Formats: sequence, structure tokens, C-alpha cells
Amino acid sequence: MQQGDAVRASTHVAPPPHDPGKAAADAAAAGFSALLDKLQYLDEASRERVRQAYRYADHAHLGQLRNSGEPYITHPIAVASLCADWKLDAEALMAALLHDALEDCGVSKTDLVEHFGSPVAELVDGLTKLDKLKFNTREEGQSESFRKMLLAMARDVRVILIKLADRTHNMRTLGSAPRSKWGRIASETLEIYAPIAHRLGLNQTFRELQDLSFRHLHPWRYATLEKAISRSRSRRREVVQKAQAEVEAAFAQQGLAARLSGREKTLYGIYERMQQRHLSFAKVVDLSGFRVVVPSVIDCYTAIGVLHQLYKPVPGKFTDHIAIAKANGYQSLHTTLVGPASLNVEFQVRTEEMHIVAEAGVAAHWLYNAQHKGGAHVQKLGTRWLQSLLDIQDETRDATEFWEHVKVDLFPDAVYVFTPRGQIMALPSGTTVVDFAYAIHSDVGDHTVAAQVNHQLVPLRTELKNGDVVEIMTSPEAAPNPAWLGFVKSGRARSKIRLYLKTLAQKESVALGEKLLAQALRAEGVQRLPDAASQAPLWEKLLRFTGHRTREELLSDVGVGKRVARIVAGRIVTLLAEEGTRPDILLLTRERYGSEDSLSQGGVLLDGSERATVQYAKCCHPVPGDPVVGYLGRGEGLMVHHAQCEVARELQRKDAERFISVDWADEPTRNFEVAIAVTVNNHKGVLARVAAELANCEADIVHMDMDDAVGGTTELRFIVSVRNLAHVEAILRNLRRLSMMVKAERVFRPR
Repeated sequence: MQQGDAVRASTHVAPPPHDPGKAAADAAAAGFSALLDKLQYLDEASRERVRQAYRYADHAHLGQLRNSGEPYITHPIAVASLCADWKLDAEALMAALLHDALEDCGVSKTDLVEHFGSPVAELVDGLTKLDKLKFNTREEGQSESFRKMLLAMARDVRVILIKLADRTHNMRTLGSAPRSKWGRIASETLEIYAPIAHRLGLNQTFRELQDLSFRHLHPWRYATLEKAISRSRSRRREVVQKAQAEVEAAFAQQGLAARLSGREKTLYGIYERMQQRHLSFAKVVDLSGFRVVVPSVIDCYTAIGVLHQLYKPVPGKFTDHIAIAKANGYQSLHTTLVGPASLNVEFQVRTEEMHIVAEAGVAAHWLYNAQHKGGAHVQKLGTRWLQSLLDIQDETRDATEFWEHVKVDLFPDAVYVFTPRGQIMALPSGTTVVDFAYAIHSDVGDHTVAAQVNHQLVPLRTELKNGDVVEIMTSPEAAPNPAWLGFVKSGRARSKIRLYLKTLAQKESVALGEKLLAQALRAEGVQRLPDAASQAPLWEKLLRFTGHRTREELLSDVGVGKRVARIVAGRIVTLLAEEGTRPDILLLTRERYGSEDSLSQGGVLLDGSERATVQYAKCCHPVPGDPVVGYLGRGEGLMVHHAQCEVARELQRKDAERFISVDWADEPTRNFEVAIAVTVNNHKGVLARVAAELANCEADIVHMDMDDAVGGTTELRFIVSVRNLAHVEAILRNLRRLSMMVKAERVFRPR
């Protein structure tokens, strides 16, 4: 037996006791015959490869049935038939026929490579779910599946086209599945697959997936609305026919070659409008519409002029998507007119090429080439968004976080803004100045300091509107602010900011860890940290002991408190002793016993330039000049407390070994926050007077709240920004001089 025969034998599934019989087999054969009839755009060699894939898949799925009782092979045939409607190539059609073979039939990727080549095997692998992997939650598994699908799609868009065809056929046949599954599958389709189809310009698929999801999520509402539309359609038939005849006559009179076809809004589109605008069905006026296809772009605008001369346009209902295309490549002119019998009728005017793009989106590349043997520029549709998925993947390793980034970009709404040079950029609805900066380039986003919108300075969190002209100002010293994560909308911006913050935290924690470990070694009598290059064997032994992969990883864990520097230093001393290097007794005595501080890890100087690895406790708000202590939390970095802080004292009782001595540098580089509480006699304008005094003292108010106290007094609590302890004392002295002041004090305890 040859290897290929062995594979087919191993994937054979025994028929069930009730064989579906010859009729079912004939139905499957008839389905494939109908598929072959669609493949006349392929050459004979390509059609033969598709036949081979069908025979292989048919054998692999032998004996398997769908919920409807049909042979399972009818599903891959239907998926391939949908792909053939888009005129996809032979490799995509073969992958469509084989797309469930890896999942359901025990066929390996190696088998597919051997029989059909690597490109087909890669397409099938990109479609395969991750059922064999174990996930902690169903959500995690789903995120990982979509992660794989979307990344494969970014490398080859045919993957998502096949996947959408697969989901479309599954939705068409969902009625034969258990009703308990309808809600989950329909919701997933509506929330994930339909937006992907829209984002890629597959409007026909998008509309069908929406309607099928609506049908299975809300069967009663669907049926009720369908009946209402059917009744309305019969009442509107004569008016629509009259409008069509008048429009065709007007075009003929102008000598304009136009193809006119009627179109009706989808049930889900009507339902969504009723929900969003709180309308009854009777108040939805623009149910009917026409699509006008003309030879050229100039003819599109001519056709609009003819239509506006024939019927009155509805104000505010004209949109030019030719001059400014949608993000998914869609182009058309839209206008709504008051037609016969005062019926609102929507017209969409486009060229033949625009029509293909509007219906097939990224699939238009194959469809257009099959019909016109050209149009290479159509390949660019969706490319920018697809490539951005790879960018996000490079920066995001967590599957759920990756999917959260991508979902942001699936929403169909977009705003169109301009660069100072007039370039149009399409961004997600609600996008901000920072999103725009990252859309230009990650370096621009990382170094953004200010922005102008329509030549006016605006805050970075400003949301952009259609037509805005946006100019970004940068500085080489600027860096992303963690607060940006609170308002950015695009997945690209969010992932870039998080990557920067993670990288920064990593660098800072390594530097702090190196410093702490060096100081701990001095306390053990070792002058300096062993050199990474000249003492590489020692570091290898140390890493085996700690379980870390790299020196930087170990130092980072020391810096954030996951490893205690004193314990790691003790191990280094042991390893040095094995090599014959003994501690310096004089250094050990001076470092360990030369001061009243008995903490073995030495001290750290603080100047305020620290970022992620050093935090200043909110419970006591230490400032330069205060006596301070440092607590090295487990995975939280160094937390600096006032020496008299109750929280710090409690931590010292429970976890003394994690405290290190810290001290202030001579010249701190920034201001610090401090808590102040004042009690004042409750008179008109007292808050303004206190705030004015704080301003006179050059203390910026960060936060304020107030409570009524007893005896006609009010307690005001401020968080203010100060330079040092002397600044705090000067502020309190000045506050106490105010005539309405009862008490002014610094607060060291949480409230």
C-alpha cells in the first residue's frame, strides 16, 4: 500500500448503522458537479487539482453526516461553491474542500503537504480550530482561535474569505442544529464575523450574515418584520415601478448608459434603525432604493445631476464616497430623493469596477481579474488593516489582549481626517489625536507632545471629526504617557503604548535590580557584581539555581521584588567561594555594621526620575526631606513610604526582610504630591481664598474634597504638588495666617 493510500485508510470513518444510502451520495456528487460548472474561469489543470481535493475530502469524510442528515462532504462543497462565486483560485478552492479534514478526520498537515503542496496545507492550517489545545476558559480558547485565524488572514487574505464562506453556509443551515446552540453561534456571527466581512468590503456577505443572525437570535421579531415588509412591498410596488420607469426615461433622454436595479434594505438593517431611533415600522420611510451602474466616474456625477433634476433631494442625505472612499475600499455616490407619492427612495451611483468592489471587497481582486484581466490596484483593498494585525501581534503575546485590540478596529463607523499635506486618513469612530499620530507612524505617536486641529491647539484626548485637518508636534525627548490608554481608540495605538511601557518597565526594573543586588553583595563582603562576560560560567550556574533564562530576567525580578536581593547575593557568594574567591572581611564589617541601619541590602537614592519600578505611597505621600523607607513588594517594584506611615509599620512587622533603606538625592528632578487637611470657619468664599493662597505658595491642586464639620466649620482636604518638605511647611504656615483658618495640617494616614 502506498503512503497516500495509508493516509486515506487511517482517516476512514466507519459508516453509521443507518447508511445515508445512494440518494445522499448522488446529492453530494450533484453538488460537486454544480461546483465544477462554476469553475470555467480556471484552466483544465486547475480544475483537475480541485477534483483531486474533492476525492480526498470525500474519502476522509466518508460516513460522517451533518445534523440535517446529509453527507458531511456537502458542507465543504457548499463552502467551495461560495468561494467560486468570488472567482478564487484553485488553491483556495482546494483548501475550502479540505478545510475540515485536519479537525475532523485525523489528517495531518504533512499529509496535505505531500498530496496538495505547502500553499494549500498552509491555508487549511490557518482555518483549523485549536480544539486539541487546553485552555483555562472558553473565552481564552475563542480568542486564541481568532488570533490564529486573523494572523493567517494577514499573511493570506484567502484564509478569511474561506472562513467567511464556511460561516455563511453554517448559518444558512443553522436551523438543523440544536436550538440550544442558535444563540451562541448567531451572536458570535453578528459580533465578530459580520464586522470582519464589512471591514473587508464583503457587503453582500455582511448583509446575509446579519440577517441570518437576526433570524436565529430573534425568530419572532424576524418573522413579524418579514411579514410587515412583505405587506409594505405589495403596497409600494406600483410606486417603485413608476419611479424606475421615470428614472430610466430621464437617463435615456440625456444619452446616459446606465444599468438600474432595485434594492431593498435588509431586515436586520431596518430592525437596527428602529432600535437606534426608537421608531415603529410605519415610521421607517426609506425602505426602497435603486442601484445605478454607469461607465465612468464622470457619469456618476452626471447621473446624480439628472436624478436631482427629476426628484427633490432630501437635505443632508447626499454623501460622496467616491472622493472619500470608505476604509474598506467602498466607493459610491449616495442620495435620497422624494419620489412618486412622496416616497423616499435612496439611489447609489457607481461604476462597474466600484460595484464589484462594493459587493466583494478584498475578493474583488480575483473577481475583477477574472472578468477584466487587470485592475492590479484592487489588491490594495484592506491591505493596510490586514498588515496592522501583524504589527499588533509583534507587540501583544496574550491572545485575549490581542483580540481586544483587533475588535476595536472591526466597528464599521469611521471618521475621515486630513494631514497638513491634504492626505485623507480613515480612522475608527471616536478616534483621538493620539490615534491619528500612531496611524501616521509609531515614532510619531511615541514622541507626540501637542497637536493642532484646524490650526488650533487642542488637548491630545480630543476626538476627531470628519474633515478635521490634524497636525502633530513631536519632541525627541517625549515618551508615551500611561494616561493615553484611557482614551485611545485604535488597537494599533493601544498596543504601541503598552509595548513602550512594558519595555520601559523592563529596562528600569533591570537597572534597579542590578543596583540592589550590587548593594546586597557589598553587605556580604563582595566589592562588585560579577562581570557578565568574564564570569559567564558563574552566571550560568546562578541562572540554573534561580530558574531564569537570562541575566536580565533575573535582575528584573530582583528589581520588582519577585526575588530578594539578599538571597540571590548569598548564592553568588557561595558560587564565588567554590571558585576560591572569599568575601572582603573589612568591607563586610563596614557595610554590615558600620551604621545603625541593619538592613543588608544597602540604600537607594531617590530623585523622582524613576518611573515604573519606584512608586510613592498614596497612603502617606512622602516628599523630599521626609524620613523614608522602601518596601520591595512581590512583583510590584519599590514602594516608598514615610517612615512614620502606619501602613509601612504594619508591613515591617509582617515582612521585614523586604524593606530596604532609601534616601533622597540632593536635587530631586520633579514635584511630589502631599496630602493637606484644613478646617475653616464656614463663610462665603472660603474655598476660593484657600485655593488662592495655595496658588500664591506655588502649590498646584491635584485633588480636593470637603466635609461639613461641627460648629459651623468645614474640613477641606487637598492633594497638592510640592517641591520638598520645606515647601510643605511654608504652605502650612501661610494657610494658618488666614483669618478664617481653624486648623491646617499635613495628613500621613489614609482616609
